[in-house]
Amino acid sequence: MGPWLLLVPLGCLALLLPPPGAAEFSPSLDSDFTFTLPAGRKECFYQPMRKEASLELEYQVLDGAGLDVDFHLLSPKGETLVFDERKSDGVHTVETEDGDYMFCFDNTFSTISEKVIFFELILDNMGEDGQDEEDWKKYVTGTDLLDMKLEDILESINSVKARLSKSVQIQTLLRAFEARDRNIQESNFDRVNFWSMVNLGVMVVVSAVQVYMLKSLFEDKRKSRT
Repeated sequence: MGPWLLLVPLGCLALLLPPPGAAEFSPSLDSDFTFTLPAGRKECFYQPMRKEASLELEYQVLDGAGLDVDFHLLSPKGETLVFDERKSDGVHTVETEDGDYMFCFDNTFSTISEKVIFFELILDNMGEDGQDEEDWKKYVTGTDLLDMKLEDILESINSVKARLSKSVQIQTLLRAFEARDRNIQESNFDRVNFWSMVNLGVMVVVSAVQVYMLKSLFEDKRKSRT
């Protein structure tokens, strides 16, 4: 088993607990990571989560023979929540409780080929921006006259933020797909060049043999009389 790595994106999440009563915002924390998983190795990561939050994890195998890997997601109690066997990509979302969630990428089934793996974490309802509710109340005045409530503003902001986060996520995934397709194309390019050289060599050898055989047919093998 490979080393156990601690992954805590965007700072120490355990310290990002909101103050009491701050629950209107639904903050989302995104992070992504690309690493090389050697043949016959297993890499595991920990992600601290809070209760009633959401953990979304998406992974892709960008390079390596077969473009596949085993994936495990375990709860803080050690229960297996997700198990993907020999998959090239996957998307999983779980509702979390307090504790450290562990997810592992397993390449022990491969004895030769290493894998390049990309994964992205999206953490929802972690409470990072909840403390801003009181700040909003300071600046919103005359809501009765404008027929607008603070909750409407917060809902609109959450909607815009969610759409922007989704756009960033899609762009990140498109870059990952592009990297994987580029690796496949470069591998195919190398194969085409190799077999083209082999075919060229065979053609040269066959041509030389044919010229020799044709030349031998027209040689006068009769011995001259003296």
